[in-house]
Amino acid sequence: MTMMEGVVVAMGGCIGAIVRYFFSAKLNKEDGLPIGTLVVNVTGSLLLGVVFGLQLSLLWTLFLVSGLAGSLTTFSTLNKEFVLLWESGNRKAFVGYILSTYGLGLFSALIGYSVGVNV
Repeated sequence: MTMMEGVVVAMGGCIGAIVRYFFSAKLNKEDGLPIGTLVVNVTGSLLLGVVFGLQLSLLWTLFLVSGLAGSLTTFSTLNKEFVLLWESGNRKAFVGYILSTYGLGLFSALIGYSVGVNV
């Protein structure tokens, strides 16, 4: 990795982390479905699809995918929320959240890729 590549990833990561914090703070409720996490993960999947569909340069891909989408999306928080929903006994919400996250994530990535390829 070059110095420029590292800087580009860090810049994207900074933006993505701030955006993720904003959505989590505004949309995640203590006793409900973690909508903020769902929104950022689906948005990150859409962004990933668009970027790969557009076949952007390496620096743009590093900025948008490794940096921005990498810090915007969150696998660790997602799994923590899965466990919390399970432990709360809310099995319907648990299953719905898993299906929504992975279903919408995959669908968003495919839509994004299709958009990127056809632009």
